[in-house]
Amino acid sequence: MLTAEDKQLLQAKGISEEQINAQLENFQKGFPFLKLKAAAATSNGIMAPTDQECEQYIIEWEEYKANGKDITKFVPASGAASRMFKDMFEFLDADYNTPQTTFEKLYFDRIEDFAFYSALNNVCIANEGKDIKTLIADGAYKAVVANMLQEKGLNYGQLPKGLLQFHSYKNGARTPIEEHLVEAASYASSQGKAEVHFTVSSEHKDLFKNLINEVLPAYSSTYNTEYTVTFSEQKPSTDTVAATMENTPFRVDGKLLFRPGGHGALIENLNDLSADIVFIKNIDNVVPDALKPSTVTYKKVLAGVLVNLQKKAYEYLETLDNGTYCHADLEEMIRFVQQQLCCRNENIKFLEDSELVIYLRKKLNRPMRVCGVVKNVGEPGGGPFLAYNSDGTISLQILESSQIDKNNPEYVKMFNEGTHFNPVDLVCALKDYKGNKFNLLNFVDKNTGFISYKSKSGKELKALELPGLWNGAMSDWNTIFVEVPLDTFNPVKTVNDLLREQHQ
Repeated sequence: MLTAEDKQLLQAKGISEEQINAQLENFQKGFPFLKLKAAAATSNGIMAPTDQECEQYIIEWEEYKANGKDITKFVPASGAASRMFKDMFEFLDADYNTPQTTFEKLYFDRIEDFAFYSALNNVCIANEGKDIKTLIADGAYKAVVANMLQEKGLNYGQLPKGLLQFHSYKNGARTPIEEHLVEAASYASSQGKAEVHFTVSSEHKDLFKNLINEVLPAYSSTYNTEYTVTFSEQKPSTDTVAATMENTPFRVDGKLLFRPGGHGALIENLNDLSADIVFIKNIDNVVPDALKPSTVTYKKVLAGVLVNLQKKAYEYLETLDNGTYCHADLEEMIRFVQQQLCCRNENIKFLEDSELVIYLRKKLNRPMRVCGVVKNVGEPGGGPFLAYNSDGTISLQILESSQIDKNNPEYVKMFNEGTHFNPVDLVCALKDYKGNKFNLLNFVDKNTGFISYKSKSGKELKALELPGLWNGAMSDWNTIFVEVPLDTFNPVKTVNDLLREQHQ
């Protein structure tokens, strides 16, 4: 099925023929739905620490990071912001010239409240010979939008979110990149040093680097922090082949068509980091300084929970190594795995002590993540669940709606009535109890990818998404859910979200 040209392309991308065959088999067979036990809740799998407990976790985190630990803030930042401006692109193409929809009217009514207003005003003067107020008075609304979206102006329609001006300050506007630098100094620094890693697209990498070079000295001085900022791109080897509706390779002009494998591909980028602890947060979930205290507090709480549980897991593993344990010690470890790590084995009572040791070692010695979850307010996306694993155990997982069998009314009810939502707020421990890096690729559940339907050149195709970064790519991690306040979750999905109180 593969031509000599195909094989050259695979070699250039670092993709094996076995991988292609496996992907085509996935198209043929599809992916199994997950077997669910229950939606996680504060009484079942979600911690809701008291104020006093939060204070203690913060102390534990401060003590941990004071010891010169390697801490990194990992920010997926490669996505283009074009979806943010969907409504404004539609306005440009509309057969009317003045704002008609509620969205359009809000945009223009409050245009001066956008952090990018000054920059937009300047390009309007340069390109149109008039400022924004004059253009609006003349009814030239589309000229204003064109200067925001198109290359002749700010080019916001093509840039990634990380490079857009989100928030206004007395000394100018800040991009999300800069807000993440400020956050890193606040909770992810150790001994005055902070490491921030952005995953970016190759076409925008230089723009990111230029901005960092421009602003870093000022932030280093203001926050008395020595920053190390690094970048990586999604690897070509994580691209997936597209398929026809008959599950054969999709070709354009005779050449195989590959597509990015989704955010799950970033498990490779995460795996390349050498850090002890990694904070993961989306690029657009940032707030101005006035609202940062809550975010900073709960990031420290999540990290404190992580190092607290990691320390206990390490102690148990060392006890197992030493062989200085009795049956009562094993029972204590079982309670820890079941109650603190929420990993249950319904057959554990049938295991002999020697089998228990093997089981406990496997469950304790793996990557750990603490995930902040917020109360559900109807946002689309994943939620926290207790799900069955391939080895028969039940553990905490973040699930997307695509992983749930819509023909199972019980599961649909669980998903719809779930009390909490995943805002992508993770703190991860990537090393084992001996200080060695885990190979994160060994903990991916490859059966949790999914297939979507797209088109190319007017022809329908099937696209394969890899297991999501915080879904199947972390399926075999120890997972802990902690309730965090809703005010720590402030994503920007549309340009008008920047007009919400949280971003002003």
